[in-house]
Parts: sequence; C-alpha cells; structure tokens
Amino acid sequence: MKILMISLGCDKNLVDTENMLGLLSQDGHTFTDEEQEAEAVIINTCCFIGDAKEESINTILEMAQLKENGKCRVLIVTGCLAQRYKEEILKEIPEVDGIVGTASYDEVSHVLERALGETGKPACFKDINRLPERSANRMLTTGGHYAFLKIAEGCDKHCTYCIIPSLRGSYRSVPMEQLVSEARELAERGVRELILVAQETTLYGVDLYGRKALPQLLHELARIAGIYWIRIQYCYPEEITDELIETIRSEEKVCHYLDIPIQHASDGILRRMGRRTDQAGIRRIVEKLRQEIPDIALRTTMISGFPGETDEDHEKLLAFVDEMEFERLGVFAYSAEEDTPAAGFPGQVPEEIKEKRRDEVMELQQEIAFEKSEAMVGRILDVMIEGKVADEPAYVARTYMDAPGVDGYLFVNSGELFMSGDFVRVRVTGAAEYDLIGEVYDEFAE
Repeated sequence: MKILMISLGCDKNLVDTENMLGLLSQDGHTFTDEEQEAEAVIINTCCFIGDAKEESINTILEMAQLKENGKCRVLIVTGCLAQRYKEEILKEIPEVDGIVGTASYDEVSHVLERALGETGKPACFKDINRLPERSANRMLTTGGHYAFLKIAEGCDKHCTYCIIPSLRGSYRSVPMEQLVSEARELAERGVRELILVAQETTLYGVDLYGRKALPQLLHELARIAGIYWIRIQYCYPEEITDELIETIRSEEKVCHYLDIPIQHASDGILRRMGRRTDQAGIRRIVEKLRQEIPDIALRTTMISGFPGETDEDHEKLLAFVDEMEFERLGVFAYSAEEDTPAAGFPGQVPEEIKEKRRDEVMELQQEIAFEKSEAMVGRILDVMIEGKVADEPAYVARTYMDAPGVDGYLFVNSGELFMSGDFVRVRVTGAAEYDLIGEVYDEFAE
C-alpha cells in the first residue's frame, strides 16, 4: 500500500517512526507525503502534555476525513496517545481502523494487514516492558547526515507530573552490542552525527550491567569510522558522574554539549515534583561541568506554575536562571495530566499566572542568550552544514552547541559548494538573536 506516515512528539518517538517505516518497507509498502494519494495513514502520536495531546487528536480527526475525501482505506494510530487512550480512541473516533501500543510498534505491518482484512478493529498491546524489535532497514527522516540513537526505553523516576512510566514502562537499556552495530550501519549510510536519546541517558546500562555504562558506550561509538559528532541528551543532574564528565572532556568526537532537564530551582517545588536533587546539587554539577569542560554548552528545561508554586518560588527560579546563565533553556507552563499525582495536588496555579511566569523566565533567558551570541563573535568553530539558503550564497549550519530542531543555527556566507553533512571551519562574524553569522575560515575541518 501507499502509506502516509505522520510522526508527532519527541525525537524518541521519531526513532519508533523510522523503525516502523523500515518494517513497512520490508513488507513491500511504499510511502507518500501527499494526503490525497495515501491508501493508508499511520499516525505516531504524543500525549506528554496537553498541547501534544490536542495536536494528536486534531491530526487523527483531520486524517480521518481522507477516508471520505481521498484514497485512504485504513487509518492506524500508534504511540503514546494510543497506549493511554486505546478504548476512547476506538469508541470516539470510528474512522480509526487499528491501534498499536508503544512497546508494539514492530507489529505495525500485521495490524495494517489485519485492518484491511477484518471486520473488527485490530489492536496490538504487548508487554509494555518489552524491547520492540528494531528494523534492520530503519528509514531515516532527518536528511541522513544525523540520526537519533535511542539507547533505552522507559523510565523509573516517576516524577509527580509525568505520565511517561505508565506509557513507556520501566527503564530498559538496549544492549550495547546492538547499539554499536546500529551506529555502524548508520555511519555506513552517511550519518555523521549520532544524538543519544532516552527518557534518561545517564542511567544507561544499570539494568543490564549493574552499573552506569554510558561512558563505555561513548568510547565504543567514538571508534566508529565516519562518525564525527556524538551528542548526549536528557542527562538527569544527580546521575552525572565524574567518569561521564571525563569521557565528554577527553573523547574528541563527543560534543561539549549536555542537555540537563532541571525543571526548577526551588527546593520545595523540586520535592513536590519528585525530583531527586536540590538547588545546591544542581549548582555543584553545573559548576563541575564548567570547571572541567570550560567550553561546554548546557541546555535545560524548566516548568513554570507547578502546583503550590508561590511568587517566592518563582523569584528563586528567576534568580537561579539569571545566575547560572545557561547557554540554552526552554520553559513549559505546567500541564496537569490525569493519572499523575501532581494533577491532584492542592494549590493549582491559574493558567494566566503559569503563562506569565513562563514568559518572564523566557524574557530573562532571551537576554542571556543574546549576550552569549554576541560573545561568540570572533571565535573559530567547526560546523555541520544543514542546507543551502534559497537564492543566496549562504548555508545553514549547526555548531557543537546546537542540537537539531531545538537550538539555533549559524549562517555561513559562502559561494563554495557544500552538501548537507559537510563539516566546515568558520569564523563567527556576527550574531542575530539566537543565531550566528560566519564566513569560511579554512578548508574542511575533517
């Protein structure tokens, strides 16, 4: 069949989508981006927060219309929304023909076939704590020069605001030999940057090997020819070890970049969130990272308006952000998710106050980010070319400080011919808010 695949939510979900594309391709299916040409539509959904849930539902309803107005014969829903609201989806959206849970995406072809041949609506929900089979022919949707490598499934932290453990199961590390093999295959296909993702990367290996094995995994991945950058995301601050810091510092291919979701700076709010650290602990790890790796770029996320957050708590957060001067920072207004402890906490903060506080943190961070961009002028950096600017002698690129899709860009003024995935050495000549401007300084940096 000709399939339209839609992937919503995080990069971890995108890896599942790419595996499903590979599995479907192995079974002879083809793909299209044209809605009216699709004979089947598969939507890999997200429901982490309210906005994501709304986007997923709206997308399902929109695609359901293709069964009346297009060639679509089958509509399949997979992912987190499917895992969480299986019964509601099948009951409330009759156009949905099949449904697949988060730990069962490797059964998507079978569900598609059954949906075509049965009068009922097939559903596949295997043990949420299994590791689905990955496709040997994973189909990359990132352009081919970078790829996400999902090193673990699930989470054991059980933060009070988070639904992920009930949707994705307990923490399960992917065996190291499997990850190294997958990374080699990606490198052979032209991938230059590996981005390691999981609900939490720092605990990789604890369940399989009885220890934190992320440093060892990094050493193994760094040996792979063709890989130039290795980027680590989603490191909980309390789990960052001296060994991991030393590995980031010493392994040439590991980017001096770390994504550390902190969520807040008030100890009272951190306790209510079920976080396993406090402001002093966060300060210690940030200071150690910057002392050991002076050019490290730190990205973090915060939540504004958590239940019980007072004006004093908010001021503590602002003061902390102002003092820490994170290179990259995002803020979400708290979203009360059903079936989480925090949704029933007293002291729920009104939406307008949540949003006001979020905006205040972002305005402060904007000032910090702009100042840091200005301070980059004059530096010489190796950058990865992402693509060409239309009708201009310039290219879009990323520095080691910029993860795709969430951080900024560096625009390289050059009339030379570059391809996506090429590495070029540039001198930063200017700054434009979150983005940088540069010119070619030298030949390829490789």
